[in-house]
Amino acid sequence: MVRIDGAHGEGGGQVLRTALALSCVLGKPFAIKNIRAARKRPGLQPQHLAAVQAAAAVGRAEVQGAELSSPTVEFRPTGTRAGALLVDVAESRSSAGSVTLVLQTILLPLSFLEQVSTVTVTGGTHVPWSPSLHYLSDIVAPLLSRLGVRTEFTITSWGWYPRGGGRVSARITPAQERPALSLSDRGRLLRVSGISAVSNLPDHIAERQRDRARAVLGRSGIDAQIDVLSAPSTGRGSFLFLRAEFENLSAGFGSLGAIGKRAEEVADEACTELLSHLHAHGALDPHLADQVVPWLAFCRGTSEITTSRVTRHLLTNLWVLQQFMDVAVEVNGNEGAEGRIIIRPR
Repeated sequence: MVRIDGAHGEGGGQVLRTALALSCVLGKPFAIKNIRAARKRPGLQPQHLAAVQAAAAVGRAEVQGAELSSPTVEFRPTGTRAGALLVDVAESRSSAGSVTLVLQTILLPLSFLEQVSTVTVTGGTHVPWSPSLHYLSDIVAPLLSRLGVRTEFTITSWGWYPRGGGRVSARITPAQERPALSLSDRGRLLRVSGISAVSNLPDHIAERQRDRARAVLGRSGIDAQIDVLSAPSTGRGSFLFLRAEFENLSAGFGSLGAIGKRAEEVADEACTELLSHLHAHGALDPHLADQVVPWLAFCRGTSEITTSRVTRHLLTNLWVLQQFMDVAVEVNGNEGAEGRIIIRPR
């Protein structure tokens, strides 16, 4: 049994999610302690419990400790299966827990099956401290397609904090081959596009987010094309997403509205992240780098990527990877700075 200390590195839910994904793919049982030890409310919260339950269904696993606030989990997969899966993040307790983080847990094991899988998840689609559904569909999915995996996402309803209630369907077509990834140069910036969305709020909020973002980026010579959208939802919220399309891949940057937060602040946050990425030279944006490394361990041959910022999430994911697999990992670059990551399966 692989033994994991959940307090390692960034000490959050990513340690658990990556361990669940790898356990299902490799058929290796694991035990984790100190789950989310670095967080204000440690232990399993609704979205983490939903991730455990979803992984258990995919991996037909025997699980101990799968209950709210539990600081430990033992997970013993018995064989991965495809089919239709329905996951409700709020099943155990009312929550706007992240839909995308649950999907992040099970996409990797489902990509190894021989059949197409469909997953429907209800919860938060655009919530703090997690990738938005648009980031998953517009940034992560195209990169996974280069690794042989086709993922399609459909959003029926948006889920905002604190109400949740969003609904997303995913269709995962397994990979036939897994070529190594070499992405050191992002190429020339081709265009910046995006959406400015609101649900059950005045349209002028979305328009102000759009106008501010266009003005800020315009000062750097970028003519961003941003669509205004009224998103279907039972809750209320606002969101700005910017997609920077380069010759060799795309990067994504988003920001959420909140009570007392001006629309202009929402736009400034997303623009600051985009411009920071542009001023660096790494190919992958910081969030894409940490999300793709578990996939690279299963590619045929050596993968090499660069990122505009090495994050603690990235370093933690690499550490979890090495607890489960015999892979050579090389990180050139300090946390917080640009970096190059090389992964060699043995």
